[in-house]
Amino acid sequence: MEEKFITIKEVALNNNCPECYNTNGLHLTFKQKFVESRFYKSITKDTSNQLECHTCQTTIYPVRWTEDIERVVAYHQKAFTPKNPSYKLKKSAWLLIISLIVFVLVVLGIVFLPNL
Repeated sequence: MEEKFITIKEVALNNNCPECYNTNGLHLTFKQKFVESRFYKSITKDTSNQLECHTCQTTIYPVRWTEDIERVVAYHQKAFTPKNPSYKLKKSAWLLIISLIVFVLVVLGIVFLPNL
C-alpha cells in the first residue's frame, strides 16, 4: 500500500523569510493524503501544510514563524477547502468480488441441486 500527500493548493506569500529576509520567496503548500493499493484508491481527510522559502531553499517550521506569517497562514488555512474524501475500487477488486460471488453461487447450487 502506497501513502503519499498530493499538493492541492500552493500560495505565494509576500512576507519576509525569517532565514534570508527575502520578500518574494515564501510559498505555502497545502497537501492531502492519497492512499493507493492493488485493490483501491482513496483520498482521505488528512491534510498538512508546509511553508518553504524558494530563495534560500529552506523549510520554515512554525517555531520560526513571525506573527505576520502566523496570521497569513491562519487566513489561508480558513480559506483552504480540501477535496472530498473518496474511495474507488480498481478492476482487480471488482474481479475478486465477482469471482467470490460466482464461487458462492456455484457452491450453493451444488449443495441444493441434489436435494431437488
